[in-house]
Amino acid sequence: MIITQTPLRIGLVGGGTDLPQFYREHGGRVLSCAIDKYVYVIVKERFDADIYVNYSRKEIVGKVDELEHELVREAMKMAEVDKAVEITMLADIPSSGSGLGSSSAVTVGLLNALLAYRGRQVTGEDLAEMACEIEIGRCGKRIGKQDQYLAALGGLRDLRFGPGEQVVAEQITLPNSDLRSFQSQLMLFFTGITRLAEPILREQADNVATTSPQLLRLAVLAGEAVNNISHGDIDGLASAMRTSWEMKRTLASGITNREIDDAVSLALDAGATGAKITGAGGGGFLLLICPLDHQACVRERLSHMRELPIRLDRLGSRIVLNMMRDIWS
Repeated sequence: MIITQTPLRIGLVGGGTDLPQFYREHGGRVLSCAIDKYVYVIVKERFDADIYVNYSRKEIVGKVDELEHELVREAMKMAEVDKAVEITMLADIPSSGSGLGSSSAVTVGLLNALLAYRGRQVTGEDLAEMACEIEIGRCGKRIGKQDQYLAALGGLRDLRFGPGEQVVAEQITLPNSDLRSFQSQLMLFFTGITRLAEPILREQADNVATTSPQLLRLAVLAGEAVNNISHGDIDGLASAMRTSWEMKRTLASGITNREIDDAVSLALDAGATGAKITGAGGGGFLLLICPLDHQACVRERLSHMRELPIRLDRLGSRIVLNMMRDIWS
């Protein structure tokens, strides 16, 4: 039996510039971090030859190609596992429409578990690229690349994409005092709205030709935000995040709505210094940067939303249990 634990993530500044339609030509940049909310994948050998997959539903099939869950199907093919296995996926929060990169966390965690099941070990960067190949290459999802790298590597990262296909995922290491200050000012509230990110991201990708000026500015803002956080300037980071949200909400029609705009306004009026919706937008979680002395007021104003306390995850996807016999010799 193999069990993997893979973190979700929050994007701070630069989301949207990690779409291949943009970064291959112009280069993209994202400041993002993994958080201590996880997807768990269990892979267990079965006595019979069937394939069992447990998620929000249950699949029992005789061949990999018969699986309807495309991420599981393609991950099994890539890892060369084709029979006699049971896969179970669990998550700390609902894994659909959260805006926290859950789909990529599932893919990364699956691959990590299946490769370990086969006795293989790869680097975090290789794991991220394999997940990108499954989601973007094989499944044709029009999504970006930040989620896979944060799931695989964890930490607070300055992610630089392209031009071309190169990805640099540099970890930002903060003094403990700055890290504590940053973590203490992060607040996350569930909007109560779940949505499919892919239609929003598809529209963003289709709009790249006309929204390139905004995306170029977002990449610059991400660089400024990296400089801010690296020097312990949380207020500067919050300002960059606030500006980036105002720009990002113009990239596609579904990114915001009246309920989201009202929640952002309430939070900022109550003392938050930065606010944005995580992920593609349209719902999911509202991310805030807020000084400690204003957080009680923010909680009162957003009492209709459930708060999710978070801290940073430094490790990325890892194997937390490996009980294997030598079945591949």
